[in-house]
Amino acid sequence: MVKILVVDDEVDITDTLKILLERRGFEVVTANSGKEALEKVKEEKPDVVLLDVMMPDMSGWDVCKKIKEDDATKDIPVIMLTILFGEEEKKKSFEVKADAHIEKPIVIDRVIGVINWVLKYKKKIK
Repeated sequence: MVKILVVDDEVDITDTLKILLERRGFEVVTANSGKEALEKVKEEKPDVVLLDVMMPDMSGWDVCKKIKEDDATKDIPVIMLTILFGEEEKKKSFEVKADAHIEKPIVIDRVIGVINWVLKYKKKIK
């Protein structure tokens, strides 16, 4: 089973994504801050991280950068989720080595499509 870490400072968003993804057969763990996300990435070893950009303690971009700089976690695909629209925001996501960038509002079928794509790309599934 594919394990996904969903990170957003808004509990309603993490709870909703957890329910929607679990209904589609994924195992889901959640975090509500950048610090908690970094701890859970090491503890839970998720197959994919869905990571909000705008959080109060540290930005999702900073979290992504730390995940990708750590040899133990660098190969975990990170998908940025953001309300920020524009090429600069997408560019920033890819500068920190995110594997994908999805703009909110979230469309669950699109999110699942991107999850499956990054997993195939990272050769986690066939």
